[in-house]
This record gives sequence, C-alpha cells and structure tokens, in this order.
Amino acid sequence: MANFDLTNLAIKTICPNNEAKIDDTGLPSMMVYIPAFKNSDVLTGGDDSIHPAFIVNGKQVPGFWYSKYQNCTYNGVAYSLPAEDPQANITFDTAAQRSAAKGHGWHISTNAEWAAIALWCRKNGTIPLGNNNYGKDVSESNYRAIRKTTDSGKTARVATGTGPLTWSHDGTPSGIWDLNGNVWEWQAGIRLVWGELQIFDSNNAADYDNPQNETSVCWKAINASAGALVEPECKTTDSEPKTTGNTIKLDFVSNIWTYTTSVSSSVDLYRSCEFGKVTCTSSICDAAKVLLRALALLPDEGSSVSDYNGDIMYWNNRQSERFVYRGGGWGIGSFAGVFSLYGYTPRSYSLSSIGFRSALIPEL
Repeated sequence: MANFDLTNLAIKTICPNNEAKIDDTGLPSMMVYIPAFKNSDVLTGGDDSIHPAFIVNGKQVPGFWYSKYQNCTYNGVAYSLPAEDPQANITFDTAAQRSAAKGHGWHISTNAEWAAIALWCRKNGTIPLGNNNYGKDVSESNYRAIRKTTDSGKTARVATGTGPLTWSHDGTPSGIWDLNGNVWEWQAGIRLVWGELQIFDSNNAADYDNPQNETSVCWKAINASAGALVEPECKTTDSEPKTTGNTIKLDFVSNIWTYTTSVSSSVDLYRSCEFGKVTCTSSICDAAKVLLRALALLPDEGSSVSDYNGDIMYWNNRQSERFVYRGGGWGIGSFAGVFSLYGYTPRSYSLSSIGFRSALIPEL
C-alpha cells in the first residue's frame, strides 16, 4: 500500500483532483474527483437544489470519483487505466457487474453523473473533443491518438487518454478523457419503455443494491404537471405505447424529439435530431424541465442549437425497454459529444463501439 501512497503523492503534484483508487482486488484505477454543486451552478434556468448526481438514497454526498479513462477489464473486473484498449462488445448488465466487482461504492456510470460532468463542461467552456473521426476529432487535423483497432483500414478505437489536452473534460492533464467519441458508454438509471422516460430517483442508481433489472420498483416516471417522480404508466409487458396519461414521454414531432404526455400512433423507430433542438410541449411544467435539463436530456434555458456542436439524440419510442449510452463512437463526426445520446437498443445489446466506465462514491 505504501507504494500506492507514493504514487498518489506524485499524481497529486501534477493532477490535484486525481487519485489512484485501490479496489477489492488490490489494484488501482485512475479516478477524477467531481465535488458537489447546485443546479444553478451549471444551468441558466436551474434552481438552488443540489444536482441529482450528489444525492443517493435521500442523502447528499460530497462528490463522486469518476473514471479518468474509459474502462478496460481484467479477470472480470473494470479498471480505469491509461493507454489501454477500452472494453467494448459488452452488454449493460455485464458492464454493471464488472464495475460493482471492484467493491463497496463502485458502480457503472449513471446518467446523473454523466450529466453533471457534461453540464459543468458547458458552463466552464471546456466541451471536450475526441476520437469521432477515425483517430482524431472532426474539427482537428494535426492531432491523433494511438490506434488500437481498425475499421475498414482506418483507425477505430484508440488507446485511452492518448489524445491531446482538447480531449480532456477540463482542458488540463487533470481531466477526464474520451467523453467525446472512441466508444459509446452505457449509463445506469435511465431507460425508455414504450416511449415513457423512466429514471431512478436522484443518483440512486449509483447504489448497486438498488436493482436495475427490468421489473425493479426503483424505476420511476416523471409527472408532467408537477415534476414529481411517480409510478410508471408504461410496463415492459405492454404491447404498445400509451396514447394518454400524465407522465413524460417522447414523441417525434416535425423531425424533433419532443417531451409530451403521449406517443403518437405513427411508427417512430430509430429517429434522431440534434440535441439542441429537443423541445417540450406546454403540458410539461417548469419543475420537470429543470429535472430534464439537470439530467442532460433537454437543452438549457435560453440556449441555441449551435451551443451543442451538433451533438445528436437518438431514441426508439416504439419498443419495450430501451437503455442508454452516451458520448459517441469513433466514426460519427460532429454527432458525437458529451450531450449525445443513443436510446434505441435493449440492455442485452453489444457492439465494438460500445463500452463503459465506472465511478465510486465511498460514502455509500
């Protein structure tokens, strides 16, 4: 352990908010500390409530530790290490298990945690670039990272953390790498069921003891007129979307994803629009909008489409349970980014461009 203490001393000399966290296997993961902040600290229209990422099981936590690098896995356990080929071809449940295998407080990244980081980046003007154009960012020509795999002879996945500082979430060596591109990252505590948005309360998905299986009672819908979390109207056992109700659902209207209270009868499989164009109908109250914005599911109040650099939102609202991954892959160009979201596949899906990263809240 003394060797790791000396390692952390050296790390903190260069990266004060970084630490090599030792898990139950006795091995380290490089982690970045994200201290708690309020919605109003990162959102123009935010309230003074603590951001959802910093409330777990009804208690506020001082912050969370987030993997500095997209995770690799060894012997069934996830690790955040530099210059690795990130784990891909992995389902959500397997990624969650490999994160929890690290020990108490460890978990797969939650959407609340991802959103907190994305909103912080936008507020501080440090939206990260990344591997979204076969080894480089679509907006850069002189920087490339170390190739790990290929796609039709071109660079696909790159080694974690080997891009330039522009690929760091805060633009410094202390930052989190590869939030834009390389591989998409599974997110916990969020899903779509027949078009209905279902989430975990606050950041309860960070507690592995709160089950995320298909029938878990932890899944909640959002009441459109009050913003409160309620029992879902849509079940995974249903055969079609609800055309009535008062919970927040997604409908594809005039080529834009719109939060509303029902799903139209038209087939809206695999539709997309720019994140900056996502809207709400008048049926969605202000409190619900603040929650959606805090979870990086709706553009900030007063923002413009261009503020989100072309980040894309894909959903499938005409199927049963659909899970979410964020960030982007190596070949989707400007569609990749910290506000990008894919919500059209089941939790059992896997692909060479989908990975994950773990997080840690020791106070759990």
